[in-house]
Amino acid sequence: MKKNVKLKNKLLVKKKIKKITHSSNKKNINLEKKNSRSIAKSPKYIELRGFLSFFILHELNRGDHSGDELAEIIGKRKGTSLTPGTIYPALKRLRRQKLITFKRIGRKKVYSLTPLGLSELKALYSLFKGMFFGLRGKLR
Repeated sequence: MKKNVKLKNKLLVKKKIKKITHSSNKKNINLEKKNSRSIAKSPKYIELRGFLSFFILHELNRGDHSGDELAEIIGKRKGTSLTPGTIYPALKRLRRQKLITFKRIGRKKVYSLTPLGLSELKALYSLFKGMFFGLRGKLR
């Protein structure tokens, strides 16, 4: 009898977690729709996550930037604004992996790509080129 009650409670908790997750995803989609001007409509079922590190490396390859500048540049590309809680942990992780470095200029840290970061970025470009081969005509 006790096992059945515990099992039912676990199922109820899982359903609540799913509902909370689903409702928070709706909020994110609505925010993206409000904030995006020229950005394409967000997919309904599939999320593209994990590109932040790639975009940081890509932008640092184009030139040195502070964390605020990176957040603004990448935020414009994404169609939303990036918070310090998003950008700075990613910068810290890339720094620990020795893919980027920084110099202090006044109170700001200006980040730049290391040779290891450049080789990682080139590997990512090659990977994306292979993965998304044939989509060039579709991406207009």
